[in-house]
Amino acid sequence: MSKEQTLLPFVKEKNKDGEPTIIMDSREASSAKKIATGLIEKGAQVKTEMLEKGDYILSDQCAVERKTVSDFVYTLTRRFLFEQLYRLRDVYPKSFIILEGYMPIIYKYSNIQPQAIWGAMFNLAKNGIAIVNTASQKETIDFLYTAARQEQIIEKRNAIVHAFKKCDTLSDAQIYFIASLPSIGREKATALLEAYQTPINALINIDDWEKTVHGLGPTITNRVKDLLNTPHQNKKETEEGQNPQTP
Repeated sequence: MSKEQTLLPFVKEKNKDGEPTIIMDSREASSAKKIATGLIEKGAQVKTEMLEKGDYILSDQCAVERKTVSDFVYTLTRRFLFEQLYRLRDVYPKSFIILEGYMPIIYKYSNIQPQAIWGAMFNLAKNGIAIVNTASQKETIDFLYTAARQEQIIEKRNAIVHAFKKCDTLSDAQIYFIASLPSIGREKATALLEAYQTPINALINIDDWEKTVHGLGPTITNRVKDLLNTPHQNKKETEEGQNPQTP
């Protein structure tokens, strides 16, 4: 955030820009009905579907895993939680985990040391998984709603379900490849492949996407064109261009 920017755009009251859409995992919706109801009552449009990873999708870059503090402590003995979160981050760069509940309860567990819990949280944070502690489902609702508004209303991003890399078959690899393009996602990737048969045909005919697949307008196709046509610059070249050395 630059010196000229303030936090006001991110905390302002509801306006006429509309309400966010939050995609909620169907299993999470069944076990956390109060959160789904609370988000709807605040004005969010909640869509449920079985997500491969994560509990909530807030934008094409932001996904959320929710755990109660007790669940988080329990899963520390099982490595899969960290693997899932890192895979989530790889697809959604701004992924984070909500720890819901009273944090000092960790000092009451006899089978795991508090240092192990703090160490796990530190490792998640340093590897790009932000952690947000909410005291209750009400706070979780408020946070999710606010975060979704910031991503969608302020940052102008759409909630997109991205495909995860499952290359067990050639078909899976093709869907993953097309779905990884900006604002595409698995559903539109499948529709494109059904229409054009192969990924290369889909890319060649990008100018016809709007006529072929519902929901693929000029905004999305222009993003994909920018990705495909912009020359690659590695990090070092970009930094040198921004910070030219003077003799």
